[in-house]
Amino acid sequence: MSLLNTEVKPFKATAYHNGEFVDVTEESLKGQWSIFFFYPADFTFVCPTELGDLQDKYEEFKKMGVEIYSVSTDTHFTHKAWHDSSETIGKLQYPMIADPTLQISRNFEVLIEEAGLADRGTFVVDPDGKIQIIELNAGNIGRNAEELLRKVKAAQYVRANPNEVCPAKWKEGEETLAPSLDLVGKI
Repeated sequence: MSLLNTEVKPFKATAYHNGEFVDVTEESLKGQWSIFFFYPADFTFVCPTELGDLQDKYEEFKKMGVEIYSVSTDTHFTHKAWHDSSETIGKLQYPMIADPTLQISRNFEVLIEEAGLADRGTFVVDPDGKIQIIELNAGNIGRNAEELLRKVKAAQYVRANPNEVCPAKWKEGEETLAPSLDLVGKI
């Protein structure tokens, strides 16, 4: 069964955010768009490039009312140590959620059980706490924040315009489609 259109399952976690340890729960997500950005581990190789890429687009996401939560199975102490020791990670302004109990990774079905690590999973959650976008990558393939930004814009557009859909490669301001009997077979 797919997690699309399902509510985020209950969780409670500690995140490292702006020099502090803060609590995050599924209730923290309500009323805003959220991105859960799972990655295998701190102090690795592809992960900091992805997290840095997200930071480069963070202000754009914030202007759209989106909070980003990076998540790994490391502890919040490890997140702080990585933040303090890496130039790239030291720039992060979004919360880094710790999942040492593996509960959140299991809830989102990205846990690699035998390794105790999370797959590269991206989940876009709407203001009702429902998952609207899922992307999974193999561990050696990094993601693209620019493409994620485009997808979130599309998700926000169709939420605000429920009688329209966004075609392939749609970008903000471009034409959308209004599904109807008249449109069948004409695309």
